[in-house]
Amino acid sequence: MPTEPKKNQSAKIELTEQELRDITAYAAACAHRALPIFEQSDPTDPRPREALDAALAFASGGRRTAALRNRAWAAFKAAREASTPAAEDAARAASHAAAAAYLHPLADAHQVKHVLGAAAHAARAEELALATPGTLDWARRHAPRAVTDVLARLPRAPVGGGRVGALMRELDAALRA
Repeated sequence: MPTEPKKNQSAKIELTEQELRDITAYAAACAHRALPIFEQSDPTDPRPREALDAALAFASGGRRTAALRNRAWAAFKAAREASTPAAEDAARAASHAAAAAYLHPLADAHQVKHVLGAAAHAARAEELALATPGTLDWARRHAPRAVTDVLARLPRAPVGGGRVGALMRELDAALRA
């Protein structure tokens, strides 16, 4: 049960380590679908793949370490340096996947980005690359129970965020239905 928040503070939610692992594995699987888009555009940049590898290591029982956080930031930097907009969103998906391990137990709409950000950025990468869309539907069909259980404890996805925000809200609504 959420605790009563202090002024300007979100209520806390229950969040188990296994839920964090399941959410991170899901986010990594979503981001992996867009990784080829990045690697075709920037084949010598290993940062998004390394972020996904680190996310999967955590999801498989590894520890949350500074290396995992650093890999998430490195993929974010790769996104800023990407050669195409599609590659940028693919790298952002990898960054969000690694950052999913750092979901905070707060009933805050921003936390929905930790759960669904990788899927939304991967879907946007597909759109921009004119690839066959499928990630959003895949993400809806393959969301583990931990994703839907945690989303039920969080507010709905926040407004804004352009096309990625719209994709996130679409997925959020589908997973809550």
